[in-house]
Amino acid sequence: MPTETAPSRPVPRRQARGVARREAIVRAAADLILREGPAAVTHRAVAARADVPLAATTYYFTGLDDLIGAAGEVIVAGWAEHARGAAERAARGGDRARLDAHVLVDAVLPPGGETEVRGFYEHLVGAGRYPALARAYGEGRQGLDDAIAQLLAVRGLGSVPPALVVAVVDGAAVSALSEGHDVRALAVQLVADLVGRDTAS
Repeated sequence: MPTETAPSRPVPRRQARGVARREAIVRAAADLILREGPAAVTHRAVAARADVPLAATTYYFTGLDDLIGAAGEVIVAGWAEHARGAAERAARGGDRARLDAHVLVDAVLPPGGETEVRGFYEHLVGAGRYPALARAYGEGRQGLDDAIAQLLAVRGLGSVPPALVVAVVDGAAVSALSEGHDVRALAVQLVADLVGRDTAS
């Protein structure tokens, strides 16, 4: 005789609270990394930002490296989501009038002005000093490349390697920031050279 499938049990309220608290801690750590750098991630600072008891940061994570690694996964997933949003807008034709280089640069660079871009790259360069963060970024990088590949395909540029687009934008940003130039303008110019399209607005 066939056996009846047991109805799925609802997640216990205490377990749901635990999941929400852990997510709040990870997001607080990610916010600290992006705003102030990995060195700012301490148990006390994270607990204060997440509005949780200090002991919670040690309950859910084996140590700061574990927490920083989890925060890194959230950060790199955000980069991929940002790029996927650009790909989805392109697929809908929402940015059809915008030129390829502008669309690609906006997909790779963080939103905001020079302050946000400078903070992003200062944190990115320093990430390699923290093995857990560097590992999270390295393991999550494929998601970003896949999203950029999707955008390139939508724009009819499927032969351009996505990792090369990211490298060109990153290189342009570091050069422009170190030399006092406009980051987006230089990135657009170099990406336009890469994809072989005009940069005029």
